[in-house]
Amino acid sequence: MNALIRTEGLQRSFSVNAGLFRPRRLLHAVNGVDIGVERGDVLGIVGESGCGKSTLARMLLGLTPPTAGSIFLEGQDVATMDRRALARRVQPVFQDPYSSLNPRRTVASIVAFPLDVHEIGTRAQRRTQAIDMLERVGLPARYADLTPGQLSGGQRQRVAIARALVMKPEIVVCDEPTSALDVSVQAQILNLLLDLRQEFKLTYVFISHNLAVVEHIATKLAVMYLGRVVEFTDTRTLFARPRHPYTQALLASVLTPDTTLGIPDTGLGLAFPDPLHPPSGCAFHPRCPRRFAGCDRELPPLRASGDAQVACHLFSPQETTTP
Repeated sequence: MNALIRTEGLQRSFSVNAGLFRPRRLLHAVNGVDIGVERGDVLGIVGESGCGKSTLARMLLGLTPPTAGSIFLEGQDVATMDRRALARRVQPVFQDPYSSLNPRRTVASIVAFPLDVHEIGTRAQRRTQAIDMLERVGLPARYADLTPGQLSGGQRQRVAIARALVMKPEIVVCDEPTSALDVSVQAQILNLLLDLRQEFKLTYVFISHNLAVVEHIATKLAVMYLGRVVEFTDTRTLFARPRHPYTQALLASVLTPDTTLGIPDTGLGLAFPDPLHPPSGCAFHPRCPRRFAGCDRELPPLRASGDAQVACHLFSPQETTTP
């Protein structure tokens, strides 16, 4: 795989207060992630809350340094890159468009801010570029002198997208960019992102807990559980034939418009795993309906199974079909 950006053994741990008179404990938010994104792809990263998706996104952006492992951008370790050089090539779109925009600045100045930081062009040229980018994301020039408080949620997210793209980056990391929006506005933003991907030849890393969203936009999917990737394959294959029991449970949890079906039972129970006290062996084994002897002793590596990579003892290295 000729990846534009890839990770090797990526880890991030945090020291967490375990309670009064108790020693601090390590929380392994990301624990040995090896993934790659080819140029032009949209990598969707899904999983339950607390599985490490957003921490992984912040590391890809250079906002959170890894505890161990490396991130490579076209073969160069990003740890050796200048922060500004990395920012020119990788830009974020965050979840809440209001909290990520300065409420005291005008829309044009917000979009032009990356150009200010990198000292690109004159002030007039930067404003012109900002207005041009606003128009490309669907906001006419009359919005340029408004503040974020005068915009709707969808319009604020368009401003955030314009700010991310004004530097013409190669990679955009989107961390739940539609979760704070109404359903109708979500569809507009997703379609806008797809159009901009074609126009600017972008590569996306798209973090989401909404499977319907990632099915619409992603070309490849990585499923995370307790800081690890448990399945990695192309989107069509994953939705047609999920291999890992956790992936199967996630897909079974999707609500349908049929009111006679009720709330789906995933079989995972009501209790979430405790990341401060992860299970031995396969972290998913306490909730897995297909566990067997040995699952609680040995951690399964992420290995090839047909046209996917799966971290599960149900699949041997030579396995080519779902058992």
